[in-house]
Amino acid sequence: MNKPIIGISQGDPNGVGMEIIIKTLQHPMIYDYCIPVLYANPKTFAFTKKVLGLDKPMYVSVRDISEIKGHQLNLITSSQDAFEVNFGQASAAAGKEAIMAIDRMLQDAVDGKLHGMVTAPIDKSSIQIEGFTGHTSYISNKLGVEESLMILYNDDVKVGLLTEHLPLSQVPSSIKKDKIVSKLKIASDCLKRDFGIVKPKIAVLGLNPHNGDNGKMGMEEKDIIEPAVKEAQEAGINCYGPYSADGFFGMKSYVQFDLVLAMYHDQGLIPFKSIAFEDGINYTAGLPVVRTSPDHGTAYDIAGKNSASTLSFVNAIFEAIDIYHKRIEEDTLRDNPLGYSEFRRERFRLEQA
Repeated sequence: MNKPIIGISQGDPNGVGMEIIIKTLQHPMIYDYCIPVLYANPKTFAFTKKVLGLDKPMYVSVRDISEIKGHQLNLITSSQDAFEVNFGQASAAAGKEAIMAIDRMLQDAVDGKLHGMVTAPIDKSSIQIEGFTGHTSYISNKLGVEESLMILYNDDVKVGLLTEHLPLSQVPSSIKKDKIVSKLKIASDCLKRDFGIVKPKIAVLGLNPHNGDNGKMGMEEKDIIEPAVKEAQEAGINCYGPYSADGFFGMKSYVQFDLVLAMYHDQGLIPFKSIAFEDGINYTAGLPVVRTSPDHGTAYDIAGKNSASTLSFVNAIFEAIDIYHKRIEEDTLRDNPLGYSEFRRERFRLEQA
């Protein structure tokens, strides 16, 4: 089994991104499972290492993917600009460094040279691109994907978002039947191919308090969400709802489902981060290239203090690797059912070695 090539973008250099990257890539085990390629400003990498007092990891500078090698950290320069790191400070200069790393990584992703991408945290307000709302939509657009789905998950729960980084005042007008059906299809396909769930079960949340209370608090449930769930069911998607969000999470009903589709950001992410703040993973479903990220932000308040936890970032790397292999398994099963058994035996042998 070939090791997947995993691209890693440096994130906001004034946040904890480079710290968690450096601390994660110190571990030799990472190199046993993938070939990491860091897209970064080498001066920022060196400065952050010095501040943290770390000797490892060392990197090998490569011009492009054709030069990378296994069992080493390969660094592709995204910027050589003189940049003064000011930990904990949002700035347009830091945003420019972050987006240059993402763009350089996406060049290789578009060319089919990466098997997975792991993005370190950015500060959206620092990136001076009109209409920029975050990694998910930006990467989707660059990869030519019209619609994707943001999913945050850990071992206990998976939450998908119908709308992402959208002002709350704009959420009701963005709740459309076709959009719900489309997101449910992406979710169902992703759970099957990327997570190996044969018959995924999806819960759909309502928009209004008490699920609209039979129309007294809003009609979106009856007019839009219920018909969308019914249409998706008729298309073969195993989904149910809408459910009132407070009771659904309060009763821990999420344990009965493989994914919960929330209508807006805080409806899904407040309960999710209450459940999985330390080890959660941000995943973009529906992309041709696997993309994961830690579920936290730049953490400016602790940047440069060598106190940032690497747990979510480590999980993001290993999940990118695992999803890549699951996609191979699913595609092999579909294209060559007899060869699938041989593939599984070989994977089991390597995992036990």
